[in-house]
Amino acid sequence: MIGKLYIRTCTVINSNLFHNALIECQYFSCRIMSRDTKRNIGRRSVLKATSALGAFLGLGGVTSATPGRSPGPKKDEIVVGVSDSVSASKATIDSKLPSKATIVHTNETLGYVAVEFPSRASTQARENFKRNVLEADDVEYAEDNATYEAIATPNDPQYGQQYAPQQVNCEAAWDVTYGDPGVTISVVDQGIQYDHEDLEGNMDGSISNYGDDFVDNDGDPYPVSASENHGTHVGGIAAGGTDNGTGHAGISNCSLLSARALGDGGGGSLTDIADAIQWSADQGADVINMSLGGGGLSQTLSNACEYANNQGSLLVAAAGNDYGSSVSYPAAYETVMAVSSLDEGETLSAFSNVGPEIELAAPGGNVLSSIPWDDYDTFSGTSMASPVVAGVAGLTLSAHPELSNAELRSHLQNTAVDVNLSSEEQGHGRVDAGQAVTTDPGDDDNGGGDDPGEGTCGDETNTETVEGELSSNNPSNSSSYTLETANPCSATVSLSGPSSADFDLYLTLDGRTPTTSDYDRRSYNWGSDEEITVDLSGSEELGILVDQYNGSGSYTLTIEELGK
Repeated sequence: MIGKLYIRTCTVINSNLFHNALIECQYFSCRIMSRDTKRNIGRRSVLKATSALGAFLGLGGVTSATPGRSPGPKKDEIVVGVSDSVSASKATIDSKLPSKATIVHTNETLGYVAVEFPSRASTQARENFKRNVLEADDVEYAEDNATYEAIATPNDPQYGQQYAPQQVNCEAAWDVTYGDPGVTISVVDQGIQYDHEDLEGNMDGSISNYGDDFVDNDGDPYPVSASENHGTHVGGIAAGGTDNGTGHAGISNCSLLSARALGDGGGGSLTDIADAIQWSADQGADVINMSLGGGGLSQTLSNACEYANNQGSLLVAAAGNDYGSSVSYPAAYETVMAVSSLDEGETLSAFSNVGPEIELAAPGGNVLSSIPWDDYDTFSGTSMASPVVAGVAGLTLSAHPELSNAELRSHLQNTAVDVNLSSEEQGHGRVDAGQAVTTDPGDDDNGGGDDPGEGTCGDETNTETVEGELSSNNPSNSSSYTLETANPCSATVSLSGPSSADFDLYLTLDGRTPTTSDYDRRSYNWGSDEEITVDLSGSEELGILVDQYNGSGSYTLTIEELGK
């Protein structure tokens, strides 16, 4: 039995709207503007392991910066990603450097160098360098060393009693475990006051200074002033001392690492954040929390998140506080769990960003936690919701240490509680510590289920293919697919297009025609090979959009439907 695929051709006005939104931060990525000039480097690409790291490799694959490199945001730098080792590509990059531009930082593990331009250098000079360096075969991308910000709290905070641990059902989890100190949560943020009266007992003492400093590069992530309070507050939510007779109760008593990547003013450079993520993964962090965003889509940051995910870390990030805007990066990357914010009444916080990338919701309005110096305050933001999920992840891994990061991610989704919000607002639901800790992961619904009464997902398979072509006169094709199996459980939609072009794939589950701004799932890797897999209940009708970002040519669209 073959599924019915109906094709209709349409022209989508503003078909590049989504891509334009990704580069609104002053078009910081030259790679985005000329993606068809190089080989594909998509989300599914595997970062190359480096066996001979050469003279440029420092501790954990991060080299020391040039002495005198300024801390914090680095707006005069351009990041160049390479396909070979940094040491092998340095001569190529050197040959493209204009006068007075210098390489000031390298990361062999993530495969990039940072090039600093004089502050008086013109925008055109920087753009010319990006274009010229991309001509080299061993250069993958070039992008500005963009500035990311701590997800700021709204200006109208309300102060109240602590409610976050109760809302996510920590009491039931704490009956089993307060958290294993052998489980480590790394906080990529401002520095943590690691001798805070309610945090010192949970800091990871196996690491010098309980972390590392990627802002000042002095090895000590201690906050430089009382106003540098964001990291201490975030760390206290995830793993402030619980049942210790002091201060507030954090979600877990897991161990904390401080990866200081944001400075006193709240800003931090792309490379500092990427280095902090990589370092955290290399230290064996089980969970990495990132309550930061605002720099837009970046291949460097995507590579860092992919690296950490491949190393076994679960990455959790704040969705953003732009009052209903789309999910910000790094939360929007597929390797990261995006978290939206709830208020005390389990309604969506007005400031929370939303979108199809949201996986979980957690309390983020008026959350009490630690701040310097040995003090406490209530802050609001998705910055607060993210470490709630990170803390619950730590509790869950303490109870179920056999879980991989992918299994832990699925278990948190499967044990979340529906609070009657849309999927773009709550994802799978509000994270629930009690359910996650006390539920056997072996009982999780795997999305297709192996119900003995219904058979096994894949007992029946239907496949449909269609050919199409995109050009300047026909920049998009839309289609619909009606399910045909008796008990559908899963479907995979695959796109295979020309290597010289860049086509993207968008999917809806209710039959409506997708657009680049209205969809349920998307795949938008570099190049024209895309894939989306969705679980099915049987009520869905698939709407499919193949959209031209760059180039032209023929493509093949394949829909594989599985039934039980």
